[in-house]
Amino acid sequence: MSKKLLLKNDHIPGIQKLDVYKANGGYSSMEKALKTMSADAVVEEVKTSGLRGRGGAGFPTGMKWSFLAKPEGVPRYLVVNADESEPGTFKDRYLMERIPHILIEGVIISSFALGANTAYIYIRGEYFYVARIVEQAIEEAYNAGLLGKNIMGSGFDLDVYVQVGAGAYICGEETALIESLEGKRGNPRIKPPFPAIAGLYGCPTVVNNVETIAAVVPIVEMGGAAYAQIGVGRSTGTKLISASGHINKPGVYEIELGLPVEEFIYSEAYCGGIRNGKKLKAVVAGGSSVPILPTELILKTANGEPRLMSYESLGDGGFATGTMLGSGGFIAMDEDTSIIKNLYTFSRFYHHESCGQCSPCREGTGWMEKILKKILDGKGTLQDIDLLWDIQSKIEGKTICPLGEAAAWPVAAAIRHFRSEFEAYVKHPEQIKDIKHYYRLNTTA
Repeated sequence: MSKKLLLKNDHIPGIQKLDVYKANGGYSSMEKALKTMSADAVVEEVKTSGLRGRGGAGFPTGMKWSFLAKPEGVPRYLVVNADESEPGTFKDRYLMERIPHILIEGVIISSFALGANTAYIYIRGEYFYVARIVEQAIEEAYNAGLLGKNIMGSGFDLDVYVQVGAGAYICGEETALIESLEGKRGNPRIKPPFPAIAGLYGCPTVVNNVETIAAVVPIVEMGGAAYAQIGVGRSTGTKLISASGHINKPGVYEIELGLPVEEFIYSEAYCGGIRNGKKLKAVVAGGSSVPILPTELILKTANGEPRLMSYESLGDGGFATGTMLGSGGFIAMDEDTSIIKNLYTFSRFYHHESCGQCSPCREGTGWMEKILKKILDGKGTLQDIDLLWDIQSKIEGKTICPLGEAAAWPVAAAIRHFRSEFEAYVKHPEQIKDIKHYYRLNTTA
């Protein structure tokens, strides 16, 4: 079983409350940072830890912090991205719902390190009840003198606010989130300038994911070097994984990065294997936007080495044979799963959530949805498969924000690894009104 850093106390009754959280070591990292460390020292510890953004991109957090501009007389902001809208991902919700004070403590430490006196937590609109939990935790922190003026006599001031979004996936992109936070339509901005230079209200801003900010707490507690000893290679520390799909034990798991994928799927300590004794067919390892991989590639790399739950191992071989750790939205699919139906669901989502600002994404997502629906209706042709491939290639890399890639990669990977299933839908439409047993079809006919 992996070492737990973020969820080590999630089983304790009442851990949502300040007094219980403090009784179990809560806010000791904050006290250490504010009373014994400089802001630069905290940034250096985060750099040393090797912590990478847990929202999906995996960019080194300490490096991102070091980019923050520090002009005289201009406020800086920390914005916590809690707009967890990636299908298959629900670990931030769990963290905020079960242990909200670890997020608040992380916000205080991070704001101190960045020299920010105001922080915002932007929460997905559908998480309205979670927002209430976080707001209650913030109120408790204010009442205890952990937020506001001169925190713990350190001379550091911090105000924290919660902003609930309106249910737009696009606001998970940091510049669209900032636009929404400013009261505008959530359209991504053209970069540069990057938020570190001109973010919220035109001021230097750091945007980090909930899990990333929470991870700062154990890093300060144990030290960056000790944190870096956990994990494998440049994938340091622990990671929260949202496990769902056709597994016996869905839920949120905290793993040490570097855990073998096969162990994660089949160990009783984690997913407990594929339900009903069926075979594994495919896995989406990091949320709906990352490439799907068939069983033989998700369990082993192209070189035959065991695939690990790490940024490097999952990405081994590029998209030809690999995928991404992403946000950790791990979706397992059994042998009866229709890859085409699953892809159609994803494509409908991305078409619906496109902000429409970029024509390749606005038009391309719609066309991909229509073609997939045509194939599912038994009216597809082999040329439609090639057309899907062509459309996704014209979206990737040609949009302002990553939603274009998020829509294109699932289509590309499904065709790359499961083209025979697409062809089966085209060649045997009379047999595939309900393709529960696709794997039994003779797809070479």
